[in-house]
Amino acid sequence: MDTPENERFRDTIGTINEEGKRAWVYPKKPSGKLYQYRKYVSYFLLACLFAAPFIKINGNQFLLFNVLERRFNIFGFPFWPQDFYLFVIMMIIGVVFILLFTAAFGRIFCGWICPQTIFMEMVFRRIEYWIDGDRGAQIRLAKQAWNAEKVKKRALKWIIFFIISFLIANVFLAYFIGSDRLIQYVFEGPLDHISTLISLLIFTSVFYFVFAWFREQVCIIACPYGRLQGVLLDNKSIVVAYDHKRGEKEVGRAKFRKNEDREASGKGDCIDCFQCVHVCPTGIDIRNGTQLECVNCTACIDECDTIMEAVNLPKGLIRYASEENIEKKAPFKFTPRLKGYTAVLVILIGVLSGLLFLRSDVEANILRLPGQLYEHKADNIISNVFTYKLLNKTTKEIKDIHFKLKSPKGIIRTVKQGEILVPAQDLAEGTLFIEINNAALSGDKNRAVIEVYSGEDLIETTSVTFLGPRNYNQGG
Repeated sequence: MDTPENERFRDTIGTINEEGKRAWVYPKKPSGKLYQYRKYVSYFLLACLFAAPFIKINGNQFLLFNVLERRFNIFGFPFWPQDFYLFVIMMIIGVVFILLFTAAFGRIFCGWICPQTIFMEMVFRRIEYWIDGDRGAQIRLAKQAWNAEKVKKRALKWIIFFIISFLIANVFLAYFIGSDRLIQYVFEGPLDHISTLISLLIFTSVFYFVFAWFREQVCIIACPYGRLQGVLLDNKSIVVAYDHKRGEKEVGRAKFRKNEDREASGKGDCIDCFQCVHVCPTGIDIRNGTQLECVNCTACIDECDTIMEAVNLPKGLIRYASEENIEKKAPFKFTPRLKGYTAVLVILIGVLSGLLFLRSDVEANILRLPGQLYEHKADNIISNVFTYKLLNKTTKEIKDIHFKLKSPKGIIRTVKQGEILVPAQDLAEGTLFIEINNAALSGDKNRAVIEVYSGEDLIETTSVTFLGPRNYNQGG
């Protein structure tokens, strides 16, 4: 069955032409109130993105994702491989939050917060407007022969794009290896760190490819978040929407004529100027309804409001609204589905908060020495040998470490002579003996609780299984 004419837009995407080749999008330079707000948000987020690896809290990098060394810092709090479960919970919270926000407000994350959109629209696209001009000038330049003007403009743009891509790659590298190490590599020279330089150039090439050529196709083709819209949005979700009831009315959209009474003629308020299409960074016509390509950037809202103001018609023909609001003028409702997402989010945040509150700065891991059972010593003393590992998650050295046996009554002897200390963000390892009188044991396997102290401060409590001879008088 042939697709109806008014539905054919759903059979293709805005960046592919009828021959299946790349259709370049040349969006008009946006302007308006919402665009100004987006600029404020974007430049604030860009400042945070570039500054975060260089901010230190208690000696910890604000954000660090060192996968190779398995070290992570989130908002200045260090997380180790032993804390991976906390990291997983935080990721799940992030996913649930995005699900909740998308179900309620559509793809607003993409248009206002996503780094891809911010870099593309607020950095690279603005440089392109500065060098190549607005939409019309860009189209003419693309069709123009390769003369001196075109070569100069293309070379200047590509060089600037590459420099910015290189800077972005350096910042991203600081997130993965740490800002201190990055600065060290810069001063020592790239030739002393060839492998890092190669990685940096690969990342630079990827960023350059994305922002100079692939562009909006990241949002349309590569990003899985856009595909989630189909299962997350419903007719109650607030999205960037065209008010077809007002824009079409009885007769439909029509060109504007001065001194015409559009209300009496039955024509819709849409004057079919195509400015909402020309300003769209993904090349769609918002009047066709919610589409996969729409990133809720609000450029069409600003452009339509400007046109409505110019022809003396009410603003808001394109606005943030739900389908139900356009059809029935229904206000936004906190639906059962949103309540469900919110409940899950609150529970997860509560679990994470509790785990963070209980998380200690030092983690003690005490294990039985492999192949060892127990030793029966004089005075009916049973001895077990263990190895210990103490992980210091802080940026300060922990001194005067000693162990106490909380239960049952007994003593702990460490093999190492002298003071035990744990370096900052490092491990201390050793061997210890636990000695308990056989009379205090209840069987061949006993739970022994060990307290770890730094001076007089209790910093960790753990337990081990203490082996002893089977007491037949108590066990049968």
